[in-house]
Amino acid sequence: MRTVIKWLLRITLALVLAAIVVGVWKREEIKRLMAVNSLFSEEKIVHNFSHMDEAFLTAPLPRGNGPTWELPYGAGFDLPDGTDEWVDERAVTSLLVMQNGEVRFEEYYLGTGADDRRISWSVAKSYLSALFGILLSEGVITSLDDPVVQYAPQLKGSAYDGATIRNVLNMASGVTFDEDYLDPNSDINRMGRIVALGGELDDFAASLNESFAPPGETYQYVSIDTHVLGMVIRGATGRSVTDLLTEKIIQPLGLEHDGYYVTDGAGVAFVLGGLNFTTRDFARFGQMILQNGVHNGQQLVPADWIAVSTAASSPTKPGKIGYGYQWWIPVGAEDGEFMARGVYGQYIYFDQARDVLIVTTGADRRFRDPGVSEENIEMFRSIARSL
Repeated sequence: MRTVIKWLLRITLALVLAAIVVGVWKREEIKRLMAVNSLFSEEKIVHNFSHMDEAFLTAPLPRGNGPTWELPYGAGFDLPDGTDEWVDERAVTSLLVMQNGEVRFEEYYLGTGADDRRISWSVAKSYLSALFGILLSEGVITSLDDPVVQYAPQLKGSAYDGATIRNVLNMASGVTFDEDYLDPNSDINRMGRIVALGGELDDFAASLNESFAPPGETYQYVSIDTHVLGMVIRGATGRSVTDLLTEKIIQPLGLEHDGYYVTDGAGVAFVLGGLNFTTRDFARFGQMILQNGVHNGQQLVPADWIAVSTAASSPTKPGKIGYGYQWWIPVGAEDGEFMARGVYGQYIYFDQARDVLIVTTGADRRFRDPGVSEENIEMFRSIARSL
């Protein structure tokens, strides 16, 4: 009996030691997974969205040594009736309004501040679109009608085999991908766990093998499409998106603070939603786009690309919000009205006719409730028209 007890004790001790070793070895992965599992919880979401580097691997986007693009303050104005209630209901964390290149309103909420580097979520897709336009104009990428596998051969045999770059830019790849943020077993949440645990998104994209429609036929928002665009860029240039975005957009803009990308385990940028900048630095990018790609006398993004990429070219359903090349176009949009949009209330809204730019960040856990998106757009329109 004593021999059996000693044997059991030894086995138990060995298991405990093994658990300790694994816990130490995988400590960072376990910590990130726990952070991801509570990323959107009511009590943590505001903090988490300003500290994504606590949950994920990251890569720096240095502002460089150039002068800061000063954003002058213009005259203040009264926000439209109902704005305060909207800010509360939508859990807005920052609101910045610019007109004619001047800041007309700037405020931070829910304990956040001007120096918080906030997660962009899908606003990042529009940054990638701008970079794509630059590379297309440089001839690095030959045509939007090239198949994506020409630049990303790892995707041969996957559901992306047969899709063109244009299809993917339009979110019309036809690839089956579950984007339900509220379902823990959805593809989008499974992808988030892969990133948190240091997996590689290239492998994840290549593993997708089901389609629901032929490429180019049907619009369906599929975030992994944007990762595929990143694969195309990396394949065409032999460089990382992080380095290219820094060189061609971030440093020429004269940002106030360094930014960073969330990355996967291979250091590949989470281009579909992983940018982190201050609200004012999001505004600097937005103001450059509002000015048709020009900043400080330099054409950073081709004006013709901004025009074509912000036009509603995707095969969306009639009467529904339009989509271009990684940009959103509201229903009934006036000329020059478009936006970048991310889940939980991240927006860069453009009204070129009025020379108005609006940037918001948020932690709105009800962002998918019926009518919320339309309510946000009408609030932006109301603000723009009140100036």
